[in-house]
Amino acid sequence: MLAAGGGEDAEARERLCQTYWYPFALDSLEAERRYALEPVDRLSADRLYDRRWALLLLERVLTQLEREQEEAGRAAAYQVLKEALTRRGGESGLAELGRRLNLSEGAVKVAVHRLRRRYRELLDREIAATVGSGDRIEEERRELLAALAS
Repeated sequence: MLAAGGGEDAEARERLCQTYWYPFALDSLEAERRYALEPVDRLSADRLYDRRWALLLLERVLTQLEREQEEAGRAAAYQVLKEALTRRGGESGLAELGRRLNLSEGAVKVAVHRLRRRYRELLDREIAATVGSGDRIEEERRELLAALAS
């Protein structure tokens, strides 16, 4: 019992306080320094939401495309060719992909073209499911690309 005034009780209170108090001091300057080290996201909440939605949508489309390629027995080739799906800079590196797949550069160009076409079809299908109107697909695709660019 922690009755007031007794010597043993005062010692018990002291032990209780030591048990439940944290053994460090809060330093406001240290907290400010830690806050300053936190990564800064310069996007507004709306832009950040749009960007995350766009990335999620693209991830779903890539997953769907990968599943289709696996079902068609082209999983190994897809794993190599998917690098070219999102690569910027055009045709550079296709010869290397061809060497890895034992295909000519022309055959790789055709395969990449087909994958990109199917990727776009799947993307348009996903966009259509979200906008509900086929005539808004192009506009939504532009907004999706803008969200990724920001």
